Amino acid sequence: MSAVELHVVRAGVLTTVQDLGRPGHAHLGVPRSGALDEPAHLLANRLLGNPGGAATLETTVNGCAVRAVAGDGAAVRAVVTGASCAVSVDGRPAPWGVPFRLPAGAVLDVGPAGFGVRSYLAFSGGVDAEPVLGSRSTDLLSGLGPAPLRDGDRLALGGSAASGGRGEHDGAGAVHADAAPWSAPPRELLLPVVPGPRADWFTREALRTLLTGEYRVSADSNRVGLRLEGPVLERAERAELPSEGMVAGALQVPPEGRPVVFLADHPVTGGYPVIGVALREALAAAAQAVPGTPVRFTPASGQPPA
Repeated sequence: MSAVELHVVRAGVLTTVQDLGRPGHAHLGVPRSGALDEPAHLLANRLLGNPGGAATLETTVNGCAVRAVAGDGAAVRAVVTGASCAVSVDGRPAPWGVPFRLPAGAVLDVGPAGFGVRSYLAFSGGVDAEPVLGSRSTDLLSGLGPAPLRDGDRLALGGSAASGGRGEHDGAGAVHADAAPWSAPPRELLLPVVPGPRADWFTREALRTLLTGEYRVSADSNRVGLRLEGPVLERAERAELPSEGMVAGALQVPPEGRPVVFLADHPVTGGYPVIGVALREALAAAAQAVPGTPVRFTPASGQPPA
């Protein structure tokens, strides 16, 4: 056993281990994966002085609870970021967005998201799951990485010194901070888009509808993609499309005609046309968009309107 372990008391509806993902493996059929709300993940690690790639726990909707277990009685520092929520240690209130001490034997409970969808639990040293292709991230589509947490699971801590996901944020120069500002998710999700590789497969009216239509986040959304409710996008080209490469942010339009915004666990190929691509830096807000959130697409800077 490591110096400190986490025993899962309440796994929640979906809690996964996430870091910065495993980019560069699309040719193997492996998406990037990684924390959906990457800024919240990075902030949690920054607050603890961890490298940015240290693995955290990403909760969904109703949080989770873990017990700190250490043979030598050592405590661990922890912090919760992302969706705002009630935090408690052995039933006593603990701060959200501020590091705190988690004594050995104590239960850290992260409650339901008050505003947003996903909270991030970070611990000093990071979660020490077995890396796969350089990352500890759980990928729900490919099945790579550790399985989603279940009640009774045990997690080691102290993995930040090893590989923790690759990307532009490698954690170099990480510094300790007591607190940092954090903005709540917007009440309207605004996604700047550039034209997709198959924009010409849609009518001009469909392109106008994409930028003017009233869309909302569907309850069927997940880490693979944000499904939307709203007006149908009419295709001009009815031919079958051979599978082609997909990226995070791709607005793929399946036969029912409503776009799906691909997120971190998206497939790397697909056979439905992509009408546009949302900018990657806008996708963190999509991770916190609750069902019913209004969604508006706008031309990315420098792109002409439809």
